[in-house]
Amino acid sequence: DLLPLEIEQAWVDDIAASMPELPDAKKARFVTDYGMTEYDANVLTAEVENAAFFEEVAKGRDGKQAANWVINELFGRLNKEGLTVETTPVSAAQLGGVLDLIAKGEISGKMAKDLFEILWTEGGDPAEVAAKHGMKQVTDTGAIEAAVDEVIAANPAQVEKARANPKLAGWFVGQVLKATGGKANPAAVNDLVAKKLGL
Repeated sequence: DLLPLEIEQAWVDDIAASMPELPDAKKARFVTDYGMTEYDANVLTAEVENAAFFEEVAKGRDGKQAANWVINELFGRLNKEGLTVETTPVSAAQLGGVLDLIAKGEISGKMAKDLFEILWTEGGDPAEVAAKHGMKQVTDTGAIEAAVDEVIAANPAQVEKARANPKLAGWFVGQVLKATGGKANPAAVNDLVAKKLGL
C-alpha cells in the first residue's frame, strides 16, 4: 500500500519557474510586449536562438522596429548567404547600435541600410563606422534651410504648381534631399518646404 503523495506548492512553483518559456507563451509575450504582429512573432520564435538574438537587439529599444530589422534585413541576408544567427557577421549589439543611431536621428533609414552592409562585410562599431563613412544626417536647420531656399529659388514654376497643389511639395523635398546627398533629415526638410511655400 502506497501512501498518498503530497507535493508542496512551493516545490511545483520552483520547477515551473525554472522551466524555459514555451514557444506559444513566448509568441504571446512578443505580441503584447513588443507590439508586433503574430506573423512576426512566429518568425522570431521559430528557433530559440532567433528569439534570443531578437530580444538582445530589442532590449531598451523600439520592439517593432527591432523586429522589422531582424526579420527583413538580418534574416533576409542570412537566408541569402546560407548563414544562421550563430554565424552572423553582424552581432545583436551591432544591430542594436544601428537602431540607436536611427532613434537619435543621426542617420536615416537609407543610411542605416548602407551602414548595415558595411558592418556585414567589414564589422566594427556602428557609430564609428557611420562617422568614418560620413553617414550623418544633417539636422542643422540653417544648412537645410539654405538648401530649401536654393531649390525654391531655382524652380519658380514648380513653386506656383506646388502652391496650387500641395501634394507637389514632395518634389521639393526630393530635390533638397538630392542636393544634400540624402543627408538632410527628411522630416525637417518636409516642414521647411511646407513653411516656405506657405502650405
